[in-house]
Amino acid sequence: MRVVAAPDKFKGTASAAEAAQAMCEAALQAGWECDPIPLADGGEGTLEVLGGPNRNTLVSGPLGDPVRAPWRIRRGQAIIEMAAASGLTLIGEPHKNDPISASTQGTGELISAAVEAGAKKIVVTLGGSATTDGGLGAIQALPPLPRLKGIELVVAVDVTTKFLDAAAVFGPQKGATTAQVKFLRRRLERLAQLYKEEYGVDVTELPGSGAAGGLAGALAAIGAKVVSGFEVVAEEVGLVDALGKADLVITGEGFLDAASFQGKVVGGVAAMANDLSVPAVAIAGAVYDEIPPALNLKALSLSALYGKEQAHTDVLGSIRDAALKVLTNQDFFGPPTS
Repeated sequence: MRVVAAPDKFKGTASAAEAAQAMCEAALQAGWECDPIPLADGGEGTLEVLGGPNRNTLVSGPLGDPVRAPWRIRRGQAIIEMAAASGLTLIGEPHKNDPISASTQGTGELISAAVEAGAKKIVVTLGGSATTDGGLGAIQALPPLPRLKGIELVVAVDVTTKFLDAAAVFGPQKGATTAQVKFLRRRLERLAQLYKEEYGVDVTELPGSGAAGGLAGALAAIGAKVVSGFEVVAEEVGLVDALGKADLVITGEGFLDAASFQGKVVGGVAAMANDLSVPAVAIAGAVYDEIPPALNLKALSLSALYGKEQAHTDVLGSIRDAALKVLTNQDFFGPPTS
């Protein structure tokens, strides 16, 4: 019997690679073969899943302080995680942020560095941003734009939020007050008009254009393709091929809610497994919302199984024990194949 361990990170407690390893340790104990395939959806952690950094560049942080941002280039393809240059974690808590001034300039500087390094394809993963500048900082850091000709620019997103909605949806998470959210919305409206006049692209109706406070829309205006971050990662790591050889897939994340099925790892894995008729189980720190019945996904809550304290302080042990429950219980995966 073969299981694919394909979790996202358990934010703040375990990386995707650590979670996958814990699942595979349970598989070994249960007598299964296991393929560890840690995943991400374009948010924080995507760079690590896609091979980790092999370069770093000194750029402007979200509030202007210099930061050394890691990124990756290999065989002409660059991977840039915008959170490494313009992320909220570089500031700390949301109340320490200045949501009006926070800029994506550093992300633009990373893209420029990738161009100068000879990249022919640049994948920018969005998520965890401190910014709602509509991507203006990044655009201003990129000229001359003609040098991007011949370079495939891909923006990997984990949300479907549109450009003008970015302030209302994400602003409060970045420390914006109600009044600041209104100001940021008006600024996004002006930028959308500017991008249409300057580049001939209407970013307002593009799904995902509001990712990272509108950075996705700005990059789309200059020719980038906005795609599902999960699909980018799944293709890079060969998830479909692995599932085609599997009897079961176990995925997971820190907590499961309605958003988990809107461009996130768990929903993506469940949909892919369902299409391939592979049983799927999700292990999560907590489960808050019902799972769409059409996905045929079963879920375990670590908090419900082991209590909130243990689920948080010993997340890897809890994941391993929960996976063992799954792998030794035919109710989860059906009868063994011959």
